[in-house]
Amino acid sequence: MLKDLQTIFHEEMRVNAQAPGFRREESDHVVRHVSLTTDNSFIIASSLTEENVDTVIQAELKYFRSLNQSFEWKVYSYDQPNDLTDTLKEHGFTIGDPEALMVMPINEYKCPDTSITVQEITDKKGINDIIELENTVWNEPHQELGERLWHDKQVHPDSLFLYGIYDNEKLVSAAWMYIEMDSSFASLWGGSTLKEYRKQGHYSALLATRVQKARECGRSYLMVDASPMSRPILEKNGFHCLAYSYPCDSPSILK
Repeated sequence: MLKDLQTIFHEEMRVNAQAPGFRREESDHVVRHVSLTTDNSFIIASSLTEENVDTVIQAELKYFRSLNQSFEWKVYSYDQPNDLTDTLKEHGFTIGDPEALMVMPINEYKCPDTSITVQEITDKKGINDIIELENTVWNEPHQELGERLWHDKQVHPDSLFLYGIYDNEKLVSAAWMYIEMDSSFASLWGGSTLKEYRKQGHYSALLATRVQKARECGRSYLMVDASPMSRPILEKNGFHCLAYSYPCDSPSILK
């Protein structure tokens, strides 16, 4: 079953994926998404061999240099050749920390009993509350995230759904979800909770709400790139680890 899930994910969310604000381009060796905004471009899938990997990497660096755009090459642990991340590093890429690709068929989800009230967030104030929460939890600024969420909610209101749990007027836990274009997937993001409110069922309540919305939107699978801290709770809720992903950032190519 896991191999089947991996195949579905690869075809829908890598090879054939569409992303708002990006121009999809497919060559003989890569699928790239070229940014039409200020976001970085990215390569989401590749088909490489030990014989052509260096040539293709050099060609992609040259191509994005001609566009004056930096980009991320997203590598998954099942990609070939096996040492692709090492080869990218040799070409000057910065390799980020691995994340677990977690996928769950929605029909396998068992909704927990909970009395926690989850609110949908649709306005700028609510998004500002999310950013204040993220800043507190991670102790770093998230202004760009706030701008992106507000932009996406205005431009694609039926693709982004944000949720929060409040204690009186104070946002204590929040998460959001994108309904992926032309696919059977919805992707989960966020899931931050203030320290003093953890282990009280907030994440499970936010997950249950997003599962219900994804089902209403006709999606069959949930996916999330999980940190080591998040993976156990996701597995407890029925997610399967299909692979590990590595964000590989290009060397600076801006003129």
